[in-house]
Amino acid sequence: MRVMLLIGALAMIVVIAVATSGVSQVVSNSTNPAVGGNVMKMSCNAAIGPWTIKGGEAKGQADAARLNEEQRNIVARIISIGQERQLPPLAWQIAIQAGMTESGLRPLNYGDRDSLGIFQMRPSMGWGTPAEVIDPTYAINKFYDVLLKVPDWENKRPGDSAQAVERSAFPDRYHNWEPMATFLLSELGQISDPAGCGSGAGEFLLASNAAGIAIEFTKQQLGEPYLWGGNGPDAWDCSGILVKAFGAAGVSIPRVANDQYEKGGAHLPVRDAQAGDLIFWATDTSNPRTVHHVAMYLGGDEYIHAPQTGDVVKISKINWDYYELMPLAVRPGV
Repeated sequence: MRVMLLIGALAMIVVIAVATSGVSQVVSNSTNPAVGGNVMKMSCNAAIGPWTIKGGEAKGQADAARLNEEQRNIVARIISIGQERQLPPLAWQIAIQAGMTESGLRPLNYGDRDSLGIFQMRPSMGWGTPAEVIDPTYAINKFYDVLLKVPDWENKRPGDSAQAVERSAFPDRYHNWEPMATFLLSELGQISDPAGCGSGAGEFLLASNAAGIAIEFTKQQLGEPYLWGGNGPDAWDCSGILVKAFGAAGVSIPRVANDQYEKGGAHLPVRDAQAGDLIFWATDTSNPRTVHHVAMYLGGDEYIHAPQTGDVVKISKINWDYYELMPLAVRPGV
């Protein structure tokens, strides 16, 4: 994961209209947003963006188009408070996804048991008084306060960080609003790079987009037979399919699995893998030259791969404790 300072010579003015008690307030910022001379750090995250959900870009725009004025004002408030607090766009996205899931981005005065407000905070659980948690400004700041205490939130998928704050009984539902939140970062937050990487981070943004293209390519091969040395178009081996998948996205990776592990991209702990990252198995996990299998992680403990002779390209469940699983994943294009 790379964290980069936004240091553009070209200033981009972000103007967000926020309606408060019927009065529009304008919040300005730039690509080098500083308050008191402190530069905001922006975190790249390959999980952010419509590429993680099939048809996500169109879905995000369509979902955003259905928001009414009240809901859009709440989004604008989330973004403006995030800017004032010098938080990266990833934090704004997490709050948008949480708010949409919990209340439809509305300051509700009702909810399950004593849950109230945008994020359905419960006064009985120490979130604040009923009047406080219904107030959007208080609720957004409180959400950010708790988010910042979530370990490694900058490196998690936005919906997973939202769940860490909300602790819902339905943890996966936050992911549904990932494309919409990304679209709103671009539209209302005027973030040209929704992954939050900022200018000069083209390599990582390429990797993020490449992941979506590579995933889609690989899924199109589901059911195709395994063939040792197979390089398509109708049969594949485990590494050959990934060469073509990332090649379709303009990213070159080595041909064989152990070279893909050593030279295929940036390394990260395998348990931090995101959709599109490569995961590996070896007969001796201390020796990368013994890597014998590679697959593409899809998230949700699933991966897609061309397994072995007599099998077909398919999606499988990962066993994180399997003794042959390599300790690092690889993110191509970084």
